[in-house]
Amino acid sequence: MSALERLAATIEARRGADPDGSWTAKLLSKGPEKCAEKFGEEAVEAIIEAVKGDRDKLTSEAADVLYHLLVMLAARDVSLDDVLAELSRREGTSGIAEKAAR
Repeated sequence: MSALERLAATIEARRGADPDGSWTAKLLSKGPEKCAEKFGEEAVEAIIEAVKGDRDKLTSEAADVLYHLLVMLAARDVSLDDVLAELSRREGTSGIAEKAAR
């Protein structure tokens, strides 16, 4: 099991936890909109670090982005497996062709 899969499982396990004892439970308790907002904030922070060129800070922000993406997905009952299945479906297809098919 990869670190990303373990993280997704932990997020799922914290879904019903006490929001006072778990950041994940607190985010999820605030609803999908708040989870999406937090993901957006983290994505912007990652973009800033990518532009600055600080590899270590970008790595840290990218980890935050992945965590908050998984929380946002969980808030809408989309699993990591769902996303991985979609990526597998697209595998071997040109990005240009895939976008044209949407």
